[in-house]
Amino acid sequence: MKGFKGFLKKKDIEISLKRYGIDALGAMAQGLFCSLLIGTIINTIGKQFNIQFLMKTVATVAGVDYTVGGLATAMSGPAMALAIGYALHCPPLVLFSMITVGFAANALGGAGGPLAVLFVAIIAAEFGKAVSKETKVDILVTPLVTIAVGVFFSWLIAPPLGAAAMWIGNVIMWATELQPFLMGIAVSVLVGMALTLPISSAAICSAFGLVGLAGGAAVAGCCAQMIGFAVISFKENKWGGLVSQGVGTSMLQMPNIIKNPRVWIAPTLASAITGPLATCVFKLRMNGPAVSSGMGTCGFVGQIGVYTGWVNDIAEGSKAAITAFDWVGLILISFVLPAVLSLVIHEGVKKLGWVKEGDLKLQ
Repeated sequence: MKGFKGFLKKKDIEISLKRYGIDALGAMAQGLFCSLLIGTIINTIGKQFNIQFLMKTVATVAGVDYTVGGLATAMSGPAMALAIGYALHCPPLVLFSMITVGFAANALGGAGGPLAVLFVAIIAAEFGKAVSKETKVDILVTPLVTIAVGVFFSWLIAPPLGAAAMWIGNVIMWATELQPFLMGIAVSVLVGMALTLPISSAAICSAFGLVGLAGGAAVAGCCAQMIGFAVISFKENKWGGLVSQGVGTSMLQMPNIIKNPRVWIAPTLASAITGPLATCVFKLRMNGPAVSSGMGTCGFVGQIGVYTGWVNDIAEGSKAAITAFDWVGLILISFVLPAVLSLVIHEGVKKLGWVKEGDLKLQ
């Protein structure tokens, strides 16, 4: 056993929640951002500004036509797997082999492909690392093992994992349609907290395909956390903190949350209010990419995703036009209400003596 542990350490194979549930999951979200999300944004820009180069077919593969954005979205599986391999510190031959693994897992996982990619990529990466540089024909053995393991597990577990992920996502979305008030609170609070925790809310939303009203609630929760922390910590962190948290990530506050969990009260309660407002009053739907549901105001990706959904709905004929009410709802849920509610609630928390000046200072 001691020898086995030593081997794992030598190979940098760390079987832990942090390595797989935080590092790998967070990297997967970045891979999604650099493929599916960017591709969707490119397509939207092309349609909205009538940029012919971005709208026309630039490649045809196996009878399928691809635009520039379409090529980017088609690479989401390889991009996710490559990002996961990078997070797991894979040596070059393993890392490059993850491209094939990601393609296989995403394709066989169907609509729930992102979750399948996460599991399969982790397994293939660790097997590849285990055999890396153990033979004199490493250039053959390492890619062969990594790809063989990845494709085998893609065949074995990707379809049921993908189906399970979509089933869970569909249940959440069905429940939100059925009980928009209660589920609006639950989804908004939980996804928002996931965004602030050192895990990836974007990857979670993508893995379960959270769109529709549930996606709108997720957007509300993420915005409440990011804008909430940005405004309540303005005295301590000034404009740099406002931008880094409001357009970057509220995860920057995790050290302060660990020191004093009560600093989390205001943004979380704000999300519990904006969530049902998004689902019940403004009927805010995320009909763009599911990954956008978990991004909040990070690079304004959540808002771009909602807008992309509006555009798609109009193109499909399910929506007549983008109304003033749509814009008012998006702005209130994304920016105004999170800021106002968080400030009011935080003042109450401070008066109770639970939080003091300096508790939200970024390091």
